[in-house]
Amino acid sequence: MSVQKTVESLAIAAKKASRKLAFESTTRKNNVLLRMAEALMEQKEFIQAENKKDLMAGREKGLSAAMLDRLALTDKVIDAMIVGLHEVVALPDPVGEVEEMIRRPNGLMVGRMRIPLGVIGMIYESRPNVTVDAAALCLKAGNAVILRGGSEAIYSNLALAKVLQEALASEDINPAAIQVIPIADREAVNALLALEEQIDLIIPRGGEGLIRFVAQNSRIPVLKHYKGVCHVFVDKVADFDMASSIVMNGKTQRPGVCNALETLLVHRDIAAAFLPQIGSRLKEAGVEIRGCSQTREILADVKEATEADWYAEFLDLILAVRVIDDLDAAMDHIDTYGSQHTEVIVTADYANAQRFIKEVDASAVMVNASTRFSDGGQFGLGAEIGISTTKLHAYGPMGLKELTARKFIVYGDGQIRP
Repeated sequence: MSVQKTVESLAIAAKKASRKLAFESTTRKNNVLLRMAEALMEQKEFIQAENKKDLMAGREKGLSAAMLDRLALTDKVIDAMIVGLHEVVALPDPVGEVEEMIRRPNGLMVGRMRIPLGVIGMIYESRPNVTVDAAALCLKAGNAVILRGGSEAIYSNLALAKVLQEALASEDINPAAIQVIPIADREAVNALLALEEQIDLIIPRGGEGLIRFVAQNSRIPVLKHYKGVCHVFVDKVADFDMASSIVMNGKTQRPGVCNALETLLVHRDIAAAFLPQIGSRLKEAGVEIRGCSQTREILADVKEATEADWYAEFLDLILAVRVIDDLDAAMDHIDTYGSQHTEVIVTADYANAQRFIKEVDASAVMVNASTRFSDGGQFGLGAEIGISTTKLHAYGPMGLKELTARKFIVYGDGQIRP
């Protein structure tokens, strides 16, 4: 069977499975998630044996130590997946929720009910634990899912899919509700992106190159974010200790993630006092600073920032720093160079904080808090399937509710339109 036909057959089966899954009770969905958690523990040796094949192939290909670490399904990683399944069980089920029920003047009752999206196509890289995380969230929201992980994790992902599908079958739910594409070739991605009749939404997770490829080639709606160029603006009335802690946490806790801080903007009135303080701490932490001309006048041994640095998602211990005239200049900079991911103001000025919240266009806008809080778990969603910096139909971290849509429901007692 050709790649196109293979992927199409998976999608047709997923569409069929999604129709029944949409009406499964919360109890039935939770029971199968708990069975999946048990199955991961029971079949851990099988999963890890398949994972070793990927690790061996990865070493032969020369994958970096960091990539191999992301690929490894250690006891700790599998335990975390099991905990994650239990956390999804504990989340409220959004399917069937009725909101905004109102009575119209003609007596009609009009409301909106949350329903599953249908079939989700998930395209991602590296971490095979995403297979379980994504499958669990899609299932709880009543969606079938077709998963296409990176070629470097093909054995691991197929093993996890086998375990999850057996759990579905044991609870009399169609195993086609969770499928992994068994083809490593990129042709399978192209085939998936063309199936607009069977797939309702594509969610890519990975590097900017992957996401742009998906967005440019998909005939299906795509929820995406290309990169996280996150800013902190330190206002002239900011508390220096607070600002320093927020900057350090944003830049150094996990520099390789999309909600890490990439550019620091400092009000010119405090730059001479604040920059030496934060510069010293950043240097001690091994952070390379790339600054504007005013920054370089204040801090010694700072590299000159280029125009490209203001657009950059470094994902490393590198920070672009710019001295800004005022709040308006800071917001202009963010509007020009930001990626609509996460933006922060550190200030004691209530009016400035409110302006920043209202006027900055980003999926998460914060006052006096680290960019690192831009996360589904931290925002109370329980778990997330990704982050969207597009506005249709989700903006920001995506949890269960973002894997549903709302349909209008109407109750009447014989009304006809005049």
